Amino acid sequence: MYLNKKGKVPNQAHVGIPEGICEEEHGRAGFAGPASHLYRSHPPTGWLKVDGPLKPRAFACNRLCTADRPAATQPALIMQSQDVSLYASARTETMTHFVRNADGDEVHFTHQGMGRFETDYGTLSYEPGDYIVIPKGTTYRIHVDAGPSFFLIVETPESITVPDRGPLGHHALFDLGVLVAPELGAAEPSDAEGQEWEVRIKRQGNSTLVVYPFYPMDVVGWKGDLWAAKLNVRDFRPVTSPRYHLPPSVHGTFRAGGCLISTFAPRPLESDPEALRVPFYHRNTDYDEVLFYHQGDFFSRAGIQPGMLTLHPQGIHHGPQPQAVQASKGKTQTNEVAVMIESKAPFTVRAEMESVEVKDYALSWSRR
Repeated sequence: MYLNKKGKVPNQAHVGIPEGICEEEHGRAGFAGPASHLYRSHPPTGWLKVDGPLKPRAFACNRLCTADRPAATQPALIMQSQDVSLYASARTETMTHFVRNADGDEVHFTHQGMGRFETDYGTLSYEPGDYIVIPKGTTYRIHVDAGPSFFLIVETPESITVPDRGPLGHHALFDLGVLVAPELGAAEPSDAEGQEWEVRIKRQGNSTLVVYPFYPMDVVGWKGDLWAAKLNVRDFRPVTSPRYHLPPSVHGTFRAGGCLISTFAPRPLESDPEALRVPFYHRNTDYDEVLFYHQGDFFSRAGIQPGMLTLHPQGIHHGPQPQAVQASKGKTQTNEVAVMIESKAPFTVRAEMESVEVKDYALSWSRR
C-alpha cells in the first residue's frame, strides 16, 4: 500500500517523539517489511492483566541447571518450535563419551566456564561469551577445564549461516576472518590402549549407541567449507547511528531458515537529543522472540539478572519499561551482552520450566 499518515506525527521515525507520547512500530517480516508507527498516549504494555498463551514469560535458567536437575548431566530442553530448539546445559566434568547430532546444527553460547570442544575437525577452546558452531553430524565432546560450565544451546534443522549484510557489506558486524577454526593435533589419550569409546548419536530425539575399539578422534587432516567454528562477542562490532535508533535486526549474527540469532553487545547510544535511545514498542508480528541475558546492565528494563531468559510471543506488545526511557537520557552507551533467538514458528515451552519461571514478569512494565 502507499504511504499515508493521520494526525500530528513526527516526520522521522524514532526521532522527535513528543513528551508524554509513546511510539509503537507495527511492521511485518521482523523489521524489514512494511511498517507504520502509532503514537499513543499510554505505553501499550501498561496492562493490568495478561492471561493466555501470548503472555510474556521470564525464566531463571541458572536455577534450572543445578546438581539435582537433569541439565547437570545432559542438556535440558527449554522450549522448541519447528524452526529451533533451545537447551540449557550445565557441566561440571569432562564428558566420558562423544555425541553426534543427526537432527541439526548446534550453536553453543557459553555463559560460564572454560574448557575445550574436541571435534572431528580438531579442538576449540571456550570461555564466557563464545559462540561454538557445531555442524550437523559432527562428533564432539566437551572438556571442562574451569567450571562449572553453562551453555545455552540452539539447535536448528536448517544449516547455520551468516546473514546477508546487504549494503553494509560482508565485513560488517564481524569479518569472517575472526572466526576461529579448530586445531588438529590432540594426542590420543595415553590410556586408550584396549579402551572402548562410546559415540551417542541423536536422531529424532532418540539416541543410538556406537562403540569403537579405538579413539574416534583420529582425523589427521581436513579441507572444505564445512567445519566447527568459534566467535566471541568481543569480536562482534555493532552497527550504530548517532541520530537514529536502529532496529534489532542490525545485530543479526547467524541465521538458519526461520531462526535468527542476534547479539546485543556494548555500543554507543544515540547522541542526538531528539533520537529515541531505547528499543521502541512493537508487537512481534511475525517472530517469537527469546532473549538470553549474559552479562552487564540491561538498560531497557530493571529486574533482569545474568542467566535469565525471556519469551515474547508474536502478536503481543513488547518494549522498554517506561522508566527506562527517562533513565536512558543520562547514558552514553550500553553495557550489556545478550543473545536474541527469533523463530517464525511459535515456541512451545516445556512444562519443566514452570518451576523456574518469574511469575509476575508480564506485569513488570506497569511498575514505576
